[in-house]
Amino acid sequence: MPQRVLIANRGEIALRIIRTCRRLDVQAVAVYSDADRAAPHVDAADEAMRIGPAPASESYLNVEAIVGAALESGAGAVHPGYGFLSERADFARAVSDAGLIWIGPPPEVIDALGDKVAARRLAAGAGVPVADGLETDEGDAALADAIAKLGLPVMVKAAAGGGGRGMRLLRTEDDAPDGLEAAVAGARREAASAFGDGRLLVERALSEGRHVEVQVMFDAQGNGVHLGERDCSVQRRRQKVIEESPSPAVDDSLRRELGDAALRVCSAAGYVGAGTVEFLLMPDGTYVFLEVNARIQVEHPVTEAITGLDLIEMQLRVAAGQPLPIRQDEIAFHGHAIETRIYAEDPSRGYVPSTGRLRWFEPQDSRARHDTGPRSGDVVTAYYDPMLAKTIVHATTRGEALQRATEALDAWAIDGVTTNLDQLATILESDDFRDGAVDIGWLERIELEDRDAPCDALAVAAVAESERGAWRSSGELSRAYLLHGRRHVVEARRGPEGWLAAVDGASAQTAPIGREWAADVSGDGVVVSHGERRWVFLRERRRRTAAARSRAAGANVVRAPMPGTMIEVLVEVGDEVEAGQTLAVMEAMKMEHLLTAPNAGVVTAVHTSTGASVDEDAVLIELGAAT
Repeated sequence: MPQRVLIANRGEIALRIIRTCRRLDVQAVAVYSDADRAAPHVDAADEAMRIGPAPASESYLNVEAIVGAALESGAGAVHPGYGFLSERADFARAVSDAGLIWIGPPPEVIDALGDKVAARRLAAGAGVPVADGLETDEGDAALADAIAKLGLPVMVKAAAGGGGRGMRLLRTEDDAPDGLEAAVAGARREAASAFGDGRLLVERALSEGRHVEVQVMFDAQGNGVHLGERDCSVQRRRQKVIEESPSPAVDDSLRRELGDAALRVCSAAGYVGAGTVEFLLMPDGTYVFLEVNARIQVEHPVTEAITGLDLIEMQLRVAAGQPLPIRQDEIAFHGHAIETRIYAEDPSRGYVPSTGRLRWFEPQDSRARHDTGPRSGDVVTAYYDPMLAKTIVHATTRGEALQRATEALDAWAIDGVTTNLDQLATILESDDFRDGAVDIGWLERIELEDRDAPCDALAVAAVAESERGAWRSSGELSRAYLLHGRRHVVEARRGPEGWLAAVDGASAQTAPIGREWAADVSGDGVVVSHGERRWVFLRERRRRTAAARSRAAGANVVRAPMPGTMIEVLVEVGDEVEAGQTLAVMEAMKMEHLLTAPNAGVVTAVHTSTGASVDEDAVLIELGAAT
């Protein structure tokens, strides 16, 4: 077991690895960029090393700086976490060449499995089904022509990457409004930016399937086990939002079959360490291989919950040359686990990332596991992925886990950035998700219904504030609260037999009073408790977004929705444009964002250029009336 491990990552996964290191009495060395100098993972580590400026390309993707930090700190091993350099064979090779232990698969295995074309061929050779596709890439124009011949729908993927980046689902020509070649070029740019490799793979898109993946673990002696499956079918922009284990679509027989297929693929590659084999499971029970993630996954906690195993500890022991501590027949699965990913983004605006200072960031449900990155007072920047936290619940049945997961989300206090908390809770309460009737395209196809307001809890919040003197009026009192960004108005008045409260214009009802109800009023909002259940209601603040300011300006300007870098400016002064036409492309939080014309008109001014860094709300392009 290495006695000192450098963690080549940041945020919640760095903190997660530090927790296991601390339990095993292993010293943890953190790395940080200038933007993360005061980050929680820096404070939690035994030592922290600066590796460069804020941009990931100059810090968390800087192989030389990280290996140098490991050597300078006296670390004997490097854990890459997920993302960043975790699946870069050149990084694994540099770590090993420096005489350090690499906590992950050997570089040659990462090379073989990280190349989606090579991985497809390896899986097919192991007798695992693969989807139809194109394995040659001779440039944007040639690949666009080949896609046209293959026919839509197709999935364009980064050959060297994963995690949903560098992927474009082209169902119809509407998904490529500027043409197939432009769509291919966009996927290539994103792939090159995220993985340093712009090669692409095209596969037939099977949009009705479920994303089911199998967790595997191999030691250096050639022993391998699978730890069951995870269902990650709820996705936005090809990235996972909610994960659960076991999958509601997998029975014991299929679980054994998928597990065996995953082990065959990894055995053929000479795998060592933790990995995930992803499949697309069709409604008829057939499946095809998608890819192998040669690292620990974001969603590994649900597997830990149902198996009772610490996957990070297993990684450390395997990397030290120890054999697996468990055989396949000793692995048992208990209960049901659900993980929800909390992102700083606005689902109502196409998942535009949100940045800002976290005035309040605190989970209030102690029954759930919360793997967090930032803390109250930290600034969410545009430099890194927008995921703030993961909340994981474990219960005896899936129904109980669903209820616990919803309650845990309602008990989150997050103020300062827009999040997807409301969307997550709405998904969990939807009939389709509760029935297990979702697939990878479900979230983008459907329109979620609004959640019912928690009227009793809102009434308790209003009464608590009034009794503390927060409202000075002697008549009817009115207050607007936000639950995960959704606005609720409570009108309350004192009656002869107690308080009456009306929520969102409904009839007034007697506010619940009793020992089982409690409210904690603070300057940020109100935390209402009912037994072990919690709700966090924020007070409404009047803040105008860039979109609102654009509307106020007559929708004649295009503003930057967040800080970022301009990838491409597609128009110049004098161009006539149509409503919805792409005017520019910007990159922020490792994703490309299309900036479109709010209405038809003529470009009268362009205030940015390709490669320029822009601030949130900056005016980029101005439009005038069409001639």
